[in-house]
Amino acid sequence: MYQWDFAVVLRSDDLFLQGALATLLLTASALAFAVPLGLVLAMARMSPWAPLRWFAYAIIDFFRTSALFVLIIWFYFAFPLLFNLQVNAFQAATIAIALQGGAYLAEIFRAGIESIQAGQWQAARALGLRFGMTLRLIILPQAIRRVLPVFMNFVVDTIKNTSFAAAIAYGELTYQAMRVSSATFRPLEVFTVIGIIYFVIITLMSWLSGFMERKLAIVER
Repeated sequence: MYQWDFAVVLRSDDLFLQGALATLLLTASALAFAVPLGLVLAMARMSPWAPLRWFAYAIIDFFRTSALFVLIIWFYFAFPLLFNLQVNAFQAATIAIALQGGAYLAEIFRAGIESIQAGQWQAARALGLRFGMTLRLIILPQAIRRVLPVFMNFVVDTIKNTSFAAAIAYGELTYQAMRVSSATFRPLEVFTVIGIIYFVIITLMSWLSGFMERKLAIVER
């Protein structure tokens, strides 16, 4: 029977900590680009100008249907060759995750914005508010409350998707797990520990999501 031995694995706790921090850093970096990109694409999808609307649709459809693993590999190996740029593993993973994430967020944001009654746009125009002010002061605050649960699920998925960056040797949790597994020959224990770390991080995100939803519900009331 298999003899479990976590002691030898837990000696590499510093690598697990580095991996967890690298995972959170990559998640935050990707979200920092994906959120504004998603908002811009959502507004373009709702544009009355057909060429812009169809261009945004093409971008969204392409990145939503692309495999994230393939995107990460492409931006790490092919992108530097085509554009003569130096791209490290962190930058390549950030670009790939942010582009696909922005495509998904575009549809989430669009659904939230379109759920707001048309009468509120008309009332804002009657008051002389410009489009940007209407969006920022009236529409987006309401839309954010409606899409928050879906957005937080997207954040959780983004945390999970960072594991694909292990393919280009970015030092997130999965990559550190492979390093420790190779050194200790204890893959079952290593990936059990990694699974627990992911569980803790995602559970904390779920609690944060619930807290924010309750706060926003109080503000709305």
